[in-house]
Amino acid sequence: MSRAPLLEVKNLVTTFATDDGTVHAVDGVSLQIYPEETVGIVGESGCGKSVTAESILRLFDETTTRYDGEIRFAGQDLLQLSEEKMRAVRGNDISIIFQDPMSSLNPVYTIGDQIMEAITLHQQVSSRQARDRAVELLRLTGISDPEKRLRTYPHELSGGMRQRVMIALALSCEPQLLIADEPTTALDVTIQARSWS
Repeated sequence: MSRAPLLEVKNLVTTFATDDGTVHAVDGVSLQIYPEETVGIVGESGCGKSVTAESILRLFDETTTRYDGEIRFAGQDLLQLSEEKMRAVRGNDISIIFQDPMSSLNPVYTIGDQIMEAITLHQQVSSRQARDRAVELLRLTGISDPEKRLRTYPHELSGGMRQRVMIALALSCEPQLLIADEPTTALDVTIQARSWS
């Protein structure tokens, strides 16, 4: 008996309406990802890798974005879900690690607040349990003195530390699918090698 794919993308097309006309950012991408499988998408800068990744989670403004094709996750077509149901999928069932942590982290909230919010939003846990989980995640991603780091703001951390926080955030709800958009870009080369070994 063959396994069903966890994610199946069929002929995905993502277009943006701009003042200069329609931009075809993704044009006919198809792929399958099975449970416990790692898939890499390789291509030159600007070819649509990041747009493909973010389209899977429908992260673009849908007043100016059109998606065509199918994005089936665990049997349901994500393109047919309401925005409310998509919010339940994002971060909980599917998480993404973005390339640029500074633009992805909220500058007015502490690191701890942001990780704990992600946990309590999707899981039935107490504030104490969410805090303990946040400390554990920061420790797992190589951040020293994680209890102290919970109280820091993004601008107080180096680029590499912010990237590790983004990885911790993405892992916080133990998603079934983790999308990593060049997640080690901001890390130094020794950490890059260790992160994915």
